[in-house]
Amino acid sequence: MKIGKDLQGEINIIPLVDIILVILIIFMITAPLLTSGIEVDLPKTKDFPITQKEKKPLKITITKKGKIKIYGEEISLEDLSFWAEEAKKKNLIKEVQIEADKDCPYGIVAEVLSELKKAGFDELDLLTQPES
Repeated sequence: MKIGKDLQGEINIIPLVDIILVILIIFMITAPLLTSGIEVDLPKTKDFPITQKEKKPLKITITKKGKIKIYGEEISLEDLSFWAEEAKKKNLIKEVQIEADKDCPYGIVAEVLSELKKAGFDELDLLTQPES
């Protein structure tokens, strides 16, 4: 196709901008729905909250109903024991933070602590909220 003096080759970007704006609106609506966390009501203490350290620790969550979760996925106590031993052998994790709901059964927290100690983790933190 030969372009003469009267014809100009242009790219019409208006449909492209329309599509990009529609995609942006879809992402703005769906992004907050995808970032759902685990509801945990931490107990309040007078101690200072734990500060973030250089290396990110593993965070284990225990829900109000006593379910154990790692990275948002539910795990059984037996699987936690096996997983902790393997992680310690491979030196993947040095420190563990336990985030337990204040109304969860204390026995579950004690069992999780016991399994982690048995696997060889020495740095275990229980997360709390400051009272103020």
